[in-house]
Amino acid sequence: MSVTVNLLAVLAAAVSTFLLGGLWYSKALFGATWTRESGDMRKAGEGGHPARVFGVSFVFALVAAFAYAIVVPAPTVPGQAAMFGLIVGAGIVAASFGINYQFGNRSTKLWLIDGGYHTLQFLIYGLVIGLWR
Repeated sequence: MSVTVNLLAVLAAAVSTFLLGGLWYSKALFGATWTRESGDMRKAGEGGHPARVFGVSFVFALVAAFAYAIVVPAPTVPGQAAMFGLIVGAGIVAASFGINYQFGNRSTKLWLIDGGYHTLQFLIYGLVIGLWR
């Protein structure tokens, strides 16, 4: 099997969703609710160094975008690109989070925030990677 991956599309998709995550988990949207629901009540400066957290998170975004580019076929129209992204984001990633959250006794609100982000993440991957072949 021969797969061609557009590395610029992968990079653009990863950067786009990284920026989305910054907004999604900010105080302007779901940051306060996510902090409360996740039980993450650390004070500023506690936990992992922000540069490390953001750097490793971006590497994971790149890995996910690259894997998506390998696995999902190239669509021919925007609707199909969006559909592939939604199927992967909601049907695989968010559903898998749902399983873990049930066993971890995590709240539905937390699942909606995290699963919603990853659904949009893969929707963006679908559009950027799927249409920029």
